[in-house]
Amino acid sequence: MKLWKKKELEEVEYEPKTVREILTEMKDTSELIVDLAYAALLFNSNEIAEEVRLLEVQMDELKYQLQMTVMLAARDPEDAEKLASVLQVANATEHISNAAGDIVALLKIPVKKRPFLSDILKEGDEIISFARIPPALGSETLKELYQRTSAGLRVLAVKRGKRWIYDPEDGFRIRDGDAVIMAGPENAIKEMRVHLEGSK
Repeated sequence: MKLWKKKELEEVEYEPKTVREILTEMKDTSELIVDLAYAALLFNSNEIAEEVRLLEVQMDELKYQLQMTVMLAARDPEDAEKLASVLQVANATEHISNAAGDIVALLKIPVKKRPFLSDILKEGDEIISFARIPPALGSETLKELYQRTSAGLRVLAVKRGKRWIYDPEDGFRIRDGDAVIMAGPENAIKEMRVHLEGSK
C-alpha cells in the first residue's frame, strides 16, 4: 500500500497548537503542494506526484486539527462567529490542495496527449526548472545559493541519490551531484543556471 494511502487510514489525534500555527502550516503546505504538482507534471514524475498525495492527506489532517482547536476555543456565540471565518480560510486552503491532487492526476494521461501542458506552465509568473549541483558548489547552503540570484528563487526539492528531500530549509547544505527542482521568476532561474554552469 502506498504511503499516502496508509496515512489516510490513520486516526488523527488532537495536538495542542494555536490557530495561528495551524493556519501558517496550512498556508506553507498549500504553496508547496501546488509547486510540486506542477513540477510532477513538468518532469512527468510519479515520484513527486506521490509526495503531492501525501501532502494532500497532511492538509486534511491539518484542517481536522484546526476544526478541533476552533471548537475548543469558542466560548460563546460571538467567539463562534469570529472563528467561523477561520474555518472558511481553512476550507479555501484545502480546495487548493485538492486542486493539486487533480493536477497530478493528469499524469495518467499519456505524454503524447498532453504536449500543450509544458507550454502552459512556462507562461506563468514563475517557472520551474531542474538542475544538478556541480562539484564546486557541493558545500553551500541554500541561503548562500539564493544570495547569488535575484529575489524570488527557491528550491522546492532536492534529489540525493534515490531519496527526495522536499521543502528544504535555508540552512540545508547541498552536495556535489544533488539534483534540485527550483521555482521562481525567469530572470532568477537564468541567473542561477549561469552560476551553476560557471561553477562546473
